[in-house]
Amino acid sequence: MLFLIFLSSGLFLGWSLGANDAANIFGSAVGSKMMKFRKAAIIASIFVVLGAVFQGKGTSDTLSSLGAVDALAGGFTVSPCAAVTVFVMTRYAIPVSTSQAVVGAIVGWSAFTGHSTDYNVLVKIVSTWISGPILGTIFAALLFLVLRWVLRKSKIHIIKLDSYIRIALIIVGAFGAYSLGANNIANVMGVFVNSAPNLILDFGLFSLDGVQILFLIGGIAIAAGIFTYSERVMNTVGNGILSLTPEAAIVVVLSQALVLFIFSSLKLSGLLISLGLPPIPLVPVSSTQVVVGSVLGIGIIKGAREIKFRALGEIALGWITTPVAAGILTYFMLFFVQNVFKLQVTSSIGSGDLDPIPIINDSQISERVKEINLILPGILVLSSVIIIVLIFLFFRQQKLRLKAENELLQQQNNHYKTQKALNGLEVSAVQLENDLLSVKLETKRREYINTALNITSQKDFLQTISNRLDEIRKTQDTTLKNSLLNELILLLKQKMNFNSETEEFYAQIELIHKDFKQKLSSSFPGLTEQEKRLSTLLHLNLSSKEISTLLGISSKSVEIARYRLRKKLNLKQGESLIQFIQNL
Repeated sequence: MLFLIFLSSGLFLGWSLGANDAANIFGSAVGSKMMKFRKAAIIASIFVVLGAVFQGKGTSDTLSSLGAVDALAGGFTVSPCAAVTVFVMTRYAIPVSTSQAVVGAIVGWSAFTGHSTDYNVLVKIVSTWISGPILGTIFAALLFLVLRWVLRKSKIHIIKLDSYIRIALIIVGAFGAYSLGANNIANVMGVFVNSAPNLILDFGLFSLDGVQILFLIGGIAIAAGIFTYSERVMNTVGNGILSLTPEAAIVVVLSQALVLFIFSSLKLSGLLISLGLPPIPLVPVSSTQVVVGSVLGIGIIKGAREIKFRALGEIALGWITTPVAAGILTYFMLFFVQNVFKLQVTSSIGSGDLDPIPIINDSQISERVKEINLILPGILVLSSVIIIVLIFLFFRQQKLRLKAENELLQQQNNHYKTQKALNGLEVSAVQLENDLLSVKLETKRREYINTALNITSQKDFLQTISNRLDEIRKTQDTTLKNSLLNELILLLKQKMNFNSETEEFYAQIELIHKDFKQKLSSSFPGLTEQEKRLSTLLHLNLSSKEISTLLGISSKSVEIARYRLRKKLNLKQGESLIQFIQNL
C-alpha cells in the first residue's frame, strides 16, 4: 500500500507527460484540421502504452544511472516536482520537455542528498537536447523534399490525395506514439524501477515482468493525460511555429517518431555494436524538441519567412527554464519532506530522528520470482471484450440505421409538405387567374351592353332630331320656327355634355386600375377626388391637352392642378410627377 501511495507521484508525472509531450504525436495533424482530437487521442493512447510496455527498458537504465534515487520518499518527491513544472508550462500552452524536467529534478535530488551526479551521463542526456532537434530538422527536411517530389511526379487526384494523407497520418501517428512510449516511459517510472515488484504475469502469447507492469501503469497515466489536457498544446505545436499543410504534418510526425525510435531501440544499438560501431545512446529524448526541430526543418525548405520566430523563442525559453525550475523546486521540496514529515529521501542518510522508509527490493519481497498464470483469465477477458465490442457495434449499427431511416422519413415529410404547399399555391394562382378572367369578362360584357345601349340611344336621339327638323321645315311662322330651333339647339347642348359617358369612362378606368387607386389613397389620404382622378389620368400617361378635354377645363387649369398635386405628393424639384405616379 505504501508503494502505491508513493507511486501516485509517478502517475501524476505520466499524466503531465501525456498532456504535453504526447500531444506532439498528433499535434500537427490536429492543428492542420486533418484529424479530430478524439480520434487522435485514442490512437495515441493505445500505441503509447504498447511502446512503454514492450520497448521501454532501454532508456530507463540510462536515466537511473544519472542519479540512483534509492528511497521511495525521494522518488515520490522527484516525480511531482517534475510534473508540477511541466504542468505549469502546459498551463501557459508552452510545449516543454518532460525529460528536461525529470533530469533537473534528479540533479536537484543529488544536490540535496550529497550524491555525486554522473556528469558523463548528464552530458550524454543534454547532448540529445541538441542532437534530437538537429536530427529532427534533417529528417524533416529530407522527408519533405522526397514527399514533395513524389507528389509532383505522381499527380494524384486531390480527392484521393486527401484520403491517402489521412491514412498516412494515422499510420505515422501510431508509430510516433509507440516510439514516444518506448523512449519517454523512463521519465515517468525510471525512479521507481529499483522498487519494482519481483513478479511475472504470463498471458501465454507474452509475459510482463515487474518493470513492465510499472511501465504499463505509467502508460495508462500518459493516456489519461492525452485525453484530458493535451488539446491546447496540440494546437500550439500544429500552428504556433509554422502553419502546416497536411503533407507537412505527415513529415513532422514521421521524423520525430524516427528520432525517438532510434534513441530507444536496444536492437539497433546492439546491431551497431556487432558491426564495430559506437552504440546509439539509449536516452530519453524530448519529443517536443524533436517536433520543433522537424517543423523548423520544413520551415527552412519552405522559406525562413514563414517561420514564426517569436513562438520559437518562447519555446526555447521554456526549454531553458524547465530543468532549472524543476531542480530548484525539487531541492526545496526535499528539504520540506525530510524536515517536516521526517521521511528518508535517500538510504545513505543516517536515520537519526528520521523515520526510515524501507526500500522495496528483491530480498524484501522474495528470493524467487513469483509467476502468475493469466492465460485463462486473459482469454476470458479478451472474449468478453470482443463480445462487448460486437454488441456495441450491433447496437451502434442499429442506431445509425434508425437514424438514417428517421432522416429519410423527415426528408420525405418535408418533401410532402413542400409539394402540398406548392399545390396550394398553384390552386390559389389558378383561382386568382380565374377571378381576373371573370372580372375581364364582366367588364367586356358591360362594355358591349353599354355600347349597344349607346347605339340605340344615339339612334333614337338622331331620329328625334330628324323629326323636329322636319317639323321646323314645314312651319311657316317665323316666330314659331325660331322657338323650335332654340329648343333644338338647347337639346343638342344638353346632349353634348356626355355626363353619363364620362362617368362610365371613369368607372371603367377605376375598375381596371383599382389597385393603383387603393394604394394612392392609403399612401396619400389627403387627396381630393378630383386629384385622384387627375392622378389616374396621369397614370394612363395622357397629355395635359387630353386631360383638359376629358375634365372640361383649360390646359392652364390642368397645369395648376398638376402643381398642386406635386405639393400634395411631397415631390422635390426636378422629380418627374408622371414617373413617380407610374412607379407607384
